[in-house]
Amino acid sequence: MSKRELLFSLTKKDFDIQTFKSGGPGGQHQNKTDSGVRIIHRDSGAVSESRSERSQRQNKKIAFIKLAENYKFKIWLNRKVHEIISGITLEEKVNKQMDPSNLKIEFFENGKWNIQDK
Repeated sequence: MSKRELLFSLTKKDFDIQTFKSGGPGGQHQNKTDSGVRIIHRDSGAVSESRSERSQRQNKKIAFIKLAENYKFKIWLNRKVHEIISGITLEEKVNKQMDPSNLKIEFFENGKWNIQDK
């Protein structure tokens, strides 16, 4: 079995947590208290919210679970892990590969593909 290693961690500082009156089922309690929760992950721009429960605590838990399943958050997470493991950002990797010395020009001539000599 392989040993797991903590690459990085997220804290409350990485998120904007907003509360609001959620309305809907739950009656007067939801109409008078800020039980709805919206969570925004600043770096990825991912947003999730929950208003299904009467408890703000429960809605916060549900919103965090939804955020972890959010497509934008998953993309950000994959990029972050790649950056930590490889020591190079995705943008730097693309720029390095797009350097003119790494590119070759192919062209179609006389029914055949050819590579241009440098």
